[in-house]
Amino acid sequence: MQDKNQKAVDNKQKTLMFPIKEQQKEIMRERLQVVYDALVEKGYNPINQIVGYIVSEDPTYITNYNNSRAIISKIDRDELLRTLVEDFINTDGKKKG
Repeated sequence: MQDKNQKAVDNKQKTLMFPIKEQQKEIMRERLQVVYDALVEKGYNPINQIVGYIVSEDPTYITNYNNSRAIISKIDRDELLRTLVEDFINTDGKKKG
């Protein structure tokens, strides 16, 4: 019983670390979801509108509804593209190449 209690104490004293890359990716995902949902609510095709914004950086592709235009402008487009390509390539859980 002593060993089990000691392990529990040791585990409580450890600092949990979350990779910064994963945190940034989750923030990007949450922001993009808010924008996506706003576009759907306003009757737009969200994929076409978001792609148009990413390709052109023209904010008029994104509605102002729910502050979506300001939210998407906080997402680094280069980082978003890099993440999308990485995720697309690694969809099977294995890196190729």
